[in-house]
Amino acid sequence: MDGNGRWAEQRGLPRVAGHKAGAESVRRALRAASDNGVEVLTLYAFSSENWRRSSEEIADLTGLMRFYLERELNTLLKEGVRLKLIGDYSAFGPDLTERLERAVGRTAGNDRLTLVVALNYGSQQEIAAAARALAQRADDGSLDATTIDEDAISAELQTHGLPDLDLLIRTSGEVRLSNFLLWQAAYAELLFVDTLWPDFDEQAFVAAIEEFGRRQRRFGGR
Repeated sequence: MDGNGRWAEQRGLPRVAGHKAGAESVRRALRAASDNGVEVLTLYAFSSENWRRSSEEIADLTGLMRFYLERELNTLLKEGVRLKLIGDYSAFGPDLTERLERAVGRTAGNDRLTLVVALNYGSQQEIAAAARALAQRADDGSLDATTIDEDAISAELQTHGLPDLDLLIRTSGEVRLSNFLLWQAAYAELLFVDTLWPDFDEQAFVAAIEEFGRRQRRFGGR
């Protein structure tokens, strides 16, 4: 979800205004996903590299997370949305961590749509952690190292239990993955759009799905 800061700067507004507008786009994306039969929607909300931003902006982002979590929880429950988190979200402190985990627990029984939010997430770190876990099991004798394959690694990732990634969308015209779902994107369709995230509305979401439908997915075959 890229482009919040640029959206605000273009309008002479503080960056936090862009993040607020971006939060509204999350609501639209969630509604569009639900209306169009999407099974899982994953949002890259805060990367492990975002800590390099100013302390003021980080405080604004965490404050917005807390506000929208409280405001939208009833909507998630009403709409049958299950919340799942990936990343080391404990870095945001015990108060927000407790609120996040409470929301995950309250929505655990929902099955219309799974909303995965990546918080303090980095794909390289995720893969490294999976490698360490497998290495530890091999070292203690509970795993034969020669049996480690793609499925074994996938089972150690934070996205285990979720379906394969079909479509990865990046907004704002940047053409890179920025350490997001690198393993999971191996055979995903990639879509880079110029639209800044706060302007990414339901129509843009549907257009992305339609573009995905026009792709021929061969998974390495002919």
